[in-house]
Amino acid sequence: MKRVYFDIDTQIDFLFPTGALYVPGAELLVPTLARLNRGAGTLISTMCAHAEDDPEFLKYGPHCVIGTAGQLKPAALMNGQHIIEKQQLDLFTSPKLGPLLVELAADEYVVYGVVTELCVRFAALGLLGMGKPVRLVTDAIAPLDAQAAARFLADFASRGGELTTASQMLR
Repeated sequence: MKRVYFDIDTQIDFLFPTGALYVPGAELLVPTLARLNRGAGTLISTMCAHAEDDPEFLKYGPHCVIGTAGQLKPAALMNGQHIIEKQQLDLFTSPKLGPLLVELAADEYVVYGVVTELCVRFAALGLLGMGKPVRLVTDAIAPLDAQAAARFLADFASRGGELTTASQMLR
């Protein structure tokens, strides 16, 4: 079975308290994220890549501006993955993703990263819509809005997605 892992937006601006759009507690995920990335046979990492005047900033404020330190991934999370840069919340808006998914021909997807109720949600539900099993690693995600994240997790599970942990994925 070919499993493809998705590391969603684990960038400095989201993961650390000094980041422009810090997700509280996300820095605590870095060791787990690093273990998952190292254990992934095939890994796709998405990265927000915004221009200085990006329209998304009207809602979320400036973050992950191209060429800034905040747009980078921590070194511990760089493991020879396929990088998909995106300008919108939904990774499926990237023209590079579709051909890469065809090329990789996965049987199953594993998703983790930040922000749970935003970019992780788009990734998990979009991949689930492709008709293949999707596992969401619940101890490797972090929300900005806990209630919205809980609604997403319930919706994901009700659509057939599987909630799992890093330990289960790394056996």
